[in-house]
Amino acid sequence: MCYSAMVEEEFRHYLRMTGAEMDLQQFAEIYGLRASGVNVRIARCVDRWFDAPQTPEARRIKDLIDAYRNGATVKLETELFAQKRRLADAERKLQVKQTKAASESRRIAIDKIAQALARLPLLKDSKPHAADGRVFPMHYVPLVVKDGERTVLKLARYHCRQAGKPASIDRQFPGLYNARRDNIEKFWRNEFTQQHGLMLVNSFYENVERDGKNAVLCFVPKPAGTMFIACLYSRWVDPKDGELLSFAAITDEPPAEVAAAGHDRMIVNIQQHNIDRWLSPRDQTVEELQAILSDRQTPYYEHQVLAA
Repeated sequence: MCYSAMVEEEFRHYLRMTGAEMDLQQFAEIYGLRASGVNVRIARCVDRWFDAPQTPEARRIKDLIDAYRNGATVKLETELFAQKRRLADAERKLQVKQTKAASESRRIAIDKIAQALARLPLLKDSKPHAADGRVFPMHYVPLVVKDGERTVLKLARYHCRQAGKPASIDRQFPGLYNARRDNIEKFWRNEFTQQHGLMLVNSFYENVERDGKNAVLCFVPKPAGTMFIACLYSRWVDPKDGELLSFAAITDEPPAEVAAAGHDRMIVNIQQHNIDRWLSPRDQTVEELQAILSDRQTPYYEHQVLAA
């Protein structure tokens, strides 16, 4: 189902591989929401695209990033101070008497202190970190789409809320980041043949069962290369809440090596020469679009167990 992926981190690769230009106005709207306090999660690698802004629009986005980071840093440092005090209080109580409540409070404080210390450097500097491109459902992800004759790059939420559906569908159906190919002409009929997108990723992660326990596997194509993931998107509009651009990645039966690793779905990795046709679905028949989904890149997907 692709519960997590490592997206392409460099903007110039989007430009070179797809010809997409960035929709700076739309980026500014999303970054403005995040700076205002709305829970908008954006891959840190995208923030770095604006480290050296060259235009007024990019400068505006950089200012919004700085405002968010400054506010989040203050909030996190306040939380860190509170958890250190909580830890000290719990340890004092444990010196007097061992209690379940004090032990639990100490454990929680230690965990939260570790989380805060790990996150603070990500807020305070722009240095690249290993997981800067990793995204999960409900994150905002760079998505390549067609806007008239232009190929553009927008930020879209990785969990599709279809137009006309209530906002509560996000909670009702937590798997709407996955558009099963055997269902795209049914459940996804309003998006398939109408609103197609492309997500660029370098690797993806899946949960599998190993010896009765959950394990996280990281799949990487060999030879290494960019995966062009076929997606369906929707524009959800509400008079009160405004517009939400969101999408789902199409999945299908996995290749043999992914199935052997224990996972039964695979994101559809189309050929680069089919990108423009996929992004222009109204010029294609259903049969032609289905043929694009069948004509995939075929690297060997090597995997590594990350957690169990």
